[in-house]
Amino acid sequence: MHPRLSELLTYVGRETSALREVYESVPPDDRNVRPDPTRWSPAEIVHHLAIVDQRIVQLLGRLIEQARALPPETETAPLLPSPVVSRVLDRSRRFRTSQASEPLQTDRERVWDELLATRRALADVVATGDGLALGSVSAPHPALGTFNGYDWITFVGAHAARHADQILEMRRAH
Repeated sequence: MHPRLSELLTYVGRETSALREVYESVPPDDRNVRPDPTRWSPAEIVHHLAIVDQRIVQLLGRLIEQARALPPETETAPLLPSPVVSRVLDRSRRFRTSQASEPLQTDRERVWDELLATRRALADVVATGDGLALGSVSAPHPALGTFNGYDWITFVGAHAARHADQILEMRRAH
């Protein structure tokens, strides 16, 4: 696999593992408890990630198809650290998610299976883009501007890290 894709999938895997560790530090009976009515529970946070990531997998599939028409990737320089990570991790600004990304009917017993299924789908779609110039294709993020294909993969890991921080913040306040 191209070194850039390996780097980003490793980053996503590392942040997913960190999120899981934080999530599992929450007592099972508290995983569906919202810290206040306007905030999601830890299970809803993971469910939200699964929903968003599934949409990103579809988006990446479209970007990869666009990249097939371009010359192959020639760059091998690392992509991390990335400005995408610092922008996503900045929790001084709260984002409003779209209605389509709202976690509804969350089942704390299934959220990890759902998230891991999207991670497998992400790895599968990324593999279809091996060797393509994903930095040359882009799509807008609703709050953060235009992201290229690599940025979207990076976003998946940073988004998991952002929400791991949110769960940690909830644990500290509890």
